[in-house]
Amino acid sequence: MVSQQNTYEFSLYNSEVRKLVEIGEKHKQIDDSWADQRYIQVRAKSEEKARTEASRRYPERRGYVFTSVTEFVD
Repeated sequence: MVSQQNTYEFSLYNSEVRKLVEIGEKHKQIDDSWADQRYIQVRAKSEEKARTEASRRYPERRGYVFTSVTEFVD
């Protein structure tokens, strides 16, 4: 039996970039566009697994803030 994977869409931004953009400065490594909300999609068997993968790619310790998640059933 094949386990079904669904698509999870996360909205997020980078708080470090946002703070710097507000005072007219630039982050040394991350583009200014990360001050605004972005959307990423992750395919996974569950929301928990999708959150784990998204957090691995965009870690909180580097300023990434997740604001919502939407599941799309394939």
